[in-house]
Amino acid sequence: MSEVLNPQDVDALLASVGADAPAAVPAAPAGVRRAEPSMDDGGPAARYETDVSTYDFKRPKRVSKDQTRALAAIHDYFARNFAATLSGALRTLVNVHVVAVEQVMYSEFVQSLPNPTCFVIMHAPPLEGQMFLEFSPLIVYPMIDRLLGGSSQECLIPQRALTSIEWRLMNRIIDRTEEHLSEAWKNLIDARFEVLETESNPHLVNIVAPTEVVVSITFEVKMATCAGTMSLCIPFNVIESVLGKLATQSWLGYRPKGASDVQQRRLLRNLRKSAVHMTAYLGRARITLRELKALQPGDLLPLDKRVDEPLVLQIEGQNKFAGSAGQFRGRRALHLLRPADPDELL
Repeated sequence: MSEVLNPQDVDALLASVGADAPAAVPAAPAGVRRAEPSMDDGGPAARYETDVSTYDFKRPKRVSKDQTRALAAIHDYFARNFAATLSGALRTLVNVHVVAVEQVMYSEFVQSLPNPTCFVIMHAPPLEGQMFLEFSPLIVYPMIDRLLGGSSQECLIPQRALTSIEWRLMNRIIDRTEEHLSEAWKNLIDARFEVLETESNPHLVNIVAPTEVVVSITFEVKMATCAGTMSLCIPFNVIESVLGKLATQSWLGYRPKGASDVQQRRLLRNLRKSAVHMTAYLGRARITLRELKALQPGDLLPLDKRVDEPLVLQIEGQNKFAGSAGQFRGRRALHLLRPADPDELL
């Protein structure tokens, strides 16, 4: 039978084993990264550094960065087309571009809007839920002034809600906005944007809960010396069903489609209605101011062009055609003979 160890022998055996074994290194807790041993420490003493990222439960990021970039690409395409349409409708150069795509709570977004403003509630079947579009008064009133024939250079921005007449004028702009939004989203989903209601006070509209996360897409609209913002608010529950299509892998193949047949016919129809200024030059004469002051009806001015030389016809200040003067059905006319050289003398 083997010899039985007494308590003193057990303590001595454990002490000898502990002296020979290397020191145990405690395991790093969850969420903590172990630092590499340093030569200056004089030994393999363990040091720990926290490797955690803050997470705000009040503002959860429910849309990834890749999906945010995809939304920015969609609406950048919308901004370019919308700017071209506004330039034609207002007959002045308009620039529209995306300045921010953010995730905020609905209550915070509404608090950031001016009151009163131009507020439009929309939906886009088959997407569920509602979204809204807001035009800043800083750009709404200059556009209305331009539609009514003003110059929009120095436009007064009144602190009041839009009148019924002003809303009817803005509906023309809103209709074009819906068309271009539907066209931009067509590569993602065949959704048709439609207006449900208009409002001047954004605090009276609650399309989602105040704590719900929304995606805010802000555009800057510049027209002459005026500038303002346009904001599109999309609640998360509206785009939740299509977030999978916004992944980088599927979005790399996105390319803006060319103009459809309907758009081409519409463009040609609008071009045919465009008015241009034409001027036919009979010739030039050089006289003194004294001679100009002494001119009387019946006086003759000798021109620097012979009768058999063609006259130059300019369209919007550019040489386009050369022809001969005549008369057609009792009215002065110009018979076009050939295209004019760009640098041909008048």
